[in-house]
Amino acid sequence: MEEYSTRQQKVGRLIQKELGEYFRLNSLSVFGGRMISVTVVRVSKDLAIARCYLSVFPSDNVEAYVEEVNKIAKNIRYSLGQKIKKQVRIIPELSFHVDDSLDYAENIENLLNN
Repeated sequence: MEEYSTRQQKVGRLIQKELGEYFRLNSLSVFGGRMISVTVVRVSKDLAIARCYLSVFPSDNVEAYVEEVNKIAKNIRYSLGQKIKKQVRIIPELSFHVDDSLDYAENIENLLNN
């Protein structure tokens, strides 16, 4: 398991909070009313890359929505930069991924019950 520094964790939480607010405000206009939440943000050691894991509700065709989010990642990064530019030196490049931890936990639970 990779260890994350305190600074990486703080920047990750800051990005998670601001992205969550972005998705909340733009869910109706950009994402067709889907509820998109940011579950985890992992920031690289140099704070230049942020891997953001998204959970989408309702959960049908999640990969398509994450792909749409990745298409507008530059716009999201610009909006993020406007919010956090005084707190970080570099606005990280954003890459969005599907968070499948709930599906994984459900699969494990099903296997244990059988």
